[in-house]
Amino acid sequence: MRRHRVIAGLSWLVGLSVAVIVAGMAAVVVGGRVPTEERWSSVLALLAGVAVASALLRWLQPRIQAAGLRVFHRDRPSPEDLARGLAGRMSRAIPLDELVLQAAEAMRSGLRLRAVEVWRLRNETLQPWLGDPDFHREPVSLAGVAPAAIVQAGLSGHGWMQVWLPEMLEGREDAYVRLAPMASAGELQGVVVFERAVESDPFTPEEERAVVEVARQLGVALHNATLDSALQASLDEVRRQAEEIRASRARIVSSADEARRTIERNLHDGAQQHVVALGIKVKLARTLLDREPARAAGMLDDLGSAVDDALQELRDLAHGIYPPLLADQGLAAALQAAAQRAPLPTGVDADGLARYAPEAEATVYFCALEALQNAGKYAGEDASITIAVRADDGALVFTVADDGTGFDVHGKGLGAGFTNMLDRLGALGGTLRVESAPGKGTRVTGVLPAAAAED
Repeated sequence: MRRHRVIAGLSWLVGLSVAVIVAGMAAVVVGGRVPTEERWSSVLALLAGVAVASALLRWLQPRIQAAGLRVFHRDRPSPEDLARGLAGRMSRAIPLDELVLQAAEAMRSGLRLRAVEVWRLRNETLQPWLGDPDFHREPVSLAGVAPAAIVQAGLSGHGWMQVWLPEMLEGREDAYVRLAPMASAGELQGVVVFERAVESDPFTPEEERAVVEVARQLGVALHNATLDSALQASLDEVRRQAEEIRASRARIVSSADEARRTIERNLHDGAQQHVVALGIKVKLARTLLDREPARAAGMLDDLGSAVDDALQELRDLAHGIYPPLLADQGLAAALQAAAQRAPLPTGVDADGLARYAPEAEATVYFCALEALQNAGKYAGEDASITIAVRADDGALVFTVADDGTGFDVHGKGLGAGFTNMLDRLGALGGTLRVESAPGKGTRVTGVLPAAAAED
């Protein structure tokens, strides 16, 4: 380098001066006295001086130069030390941003650079990230170059950047520039740009090797940080799903308790009252049979219709618990029957549907029924409803759509009916999607995975 050449020249002059002085002293010793005009003495002194000066210069010059370099680089680490220092910092728990900034500062100071810039690859665009000093530049699109090509190119200079990434050279006309890829397992993570003023010395091979190694280590660190972030996001999602499952189970238990209380109330207020009334009428008819046969006969005739009413009450109650038609004939028949009882015109598309596991059929049936009831309440008097059930790669998919008033899903949110559907589907690993907008109707789609739907 230029400064090294200056030190080498100075060391040569110092060595030559010392050698001349020592040579003069040697001539005195060899000649036995100070040289005079006598020829033999002058020749002898000259020969002795040349021999001693040459030997001393060869011995002194490299040592003086080494001493000068040690003084010049006394507080500056070698390029290899810079790379090893980054590796040591990576072994400690240092935040990524701080690690990158420390590396940039160390490289700038240790290699006498004007700037060190670290760019991160995101969505096929190099985004300015961190540097020393802090920098503000426009993102650079990689539309014309594949990330793999940057990795394969390795350390790049002006020529390569002028062809493939000319934006990186803007404003750097008065500098030596090197671009090193940050990569891990052949996958580009970003680049590091090293800039040195043109008045300084060019990059040496040792410095270029250190630059490549630092960029490689930063690529590994960035890749590891990305994996850590993805893992943390996955853990957060698992925790969220676990919390939803716990909440869903609590709601299911509460709903089951409420359902049992409802059944008890319906039995007490409905079917039980019919049965009690039947018992009273039977006893009264038995009492009147001997004294008032005609009246007893009329009462017995009324018992027939009372029995039919009690039977219908029990059937309606059983229908709310588990429809007999669903157990006997499957989803298509049960949904057709539900559509006939719906308050709005309802069509069912479930032709050719096979039988599935009882819990899967019950889940789809009651979710569809819930969506049907919601549409009947809120879609409007002029709306119509369509229920569709199909098999999709073993999964069971149902859709309940209406052309009614619709609502703002994000603004209004989902009510208790949708929560019930989510709980039912979630218990079997299914999913629910609600699509709606004011004036656009509502579409409810539920999916049960193949494992849950198999009979």
